[in-house]
Amino acid sequence: MTLTPARDAAARVPDPVPARSPSPGLLRRAACEFGLTALLLLAVVSGVRWLFAPDGYGGGGMAFALLGAGVGVLLGALMLSAPGRWSGGHLNPAVTVALWRLGVFPGREVVPYVVAQLGGSVAGTWAAGMVWGPVVARPPVSHAVVRPGPGWGEGAVVAAEAGVLAGSALLLAGLLAHPVGRRLLPYAVGLVTALVIAVLGPLSGGSANPARQFGPALLSGEAGRLWVYVAGPVLGAVAGAGLCRRAGILGVRIARPPVRPRQP
Repeated sequence: MTLTPARDAAARVPDPVPARSPSPGLLRRAACEFGLTALLLLAVVSGVRWLFAPDGYGGGGMAFALLGAGVGVLLGALMLSAPGRWSGGHLNPAVTVALWRLGVFPGREVVPYVVAQLGGSVAGTWAAGMVWGPVVARPPVSHAVVRPGPGWGEGAVVAAEAGVLAGSALLLAGLLAHPVGRRLLPYAVGLVTALVIAVLGPLSGGSANPARQFGPALLSGEAGRLWVYVAGPVLGAVAGAGLCRRAGILGVRIARPPVRPRQP
C-alpha cells in the first residue's frame, strides 16, 4: 500500500509500470514491515496481559474498548513513523493483498511483505512473553490468541472478518483516490481498527488481520482456528478490491511505494 505515499506520487505516476522485478529497497521495506508488525504484536499482547489477566483490569466489554483505542492509536503512529513511510505501513497481509488487487502495489512484492508481517507477528508475540513472563502463556491471556464468542461458528467468523476487510478495501480505495484522503489514511485506519476491536472483539474476536492471529495462535498451540482468521480477511480483501475496481472507485494508480521517507 502506499498508505503514506510520497508527495504527489499519483501525479507523477499516473499509469501503472509493469513490475518485472522487485523495486529497489524491497529488503529494507520488508524489514520495516517485520519490525513494525513485531512492535504492534508486542503492544497487543501486552495490552491483553494487563486488561484481561486476573491481576490486571480483569476483562469485560470495557477492556475490549480500551484495547481497541490503544491499538488504533499505536497503529496510526506506526504508519506515520519513518519506517512506516518507507514500507507504506501495511502491517496486515490482507491489506497488502487488497492493495495489490486494487492495482496500487506490485504483485511481485506481496510475498516478501506477507512473510515479513507473519514473521514479525511471531517475533512480537515471543518478545511479549519474554517481557511479561509465564502469565502471557497462561489463560486467559494465552499469548493474546483471538477466540470467537459463544454462538459464533467458523462460518460466521469468516463472514465477519471478510466483511470488515471488504469495507476496509472500499475505504482504502476511496481515500487513495484523493490527495487529502491519502493524508487522512493513517488516522482512518486507526479509527476503524479501534472500532473493530471494541465492537467485534467480544463477538467474532475482531482480528481482521492474519498477522494479528498468526503469532499468538502458533505460540499458544491454538492453531486449529487459524485458517478462519486468515481466510476471512483475505477473501474480504479480494472481494472488496474487486468491487472497487468494478465500480471504478480508485481513480489513480500508484505503481510503486515510496523508497524514502517523506521529509518533514
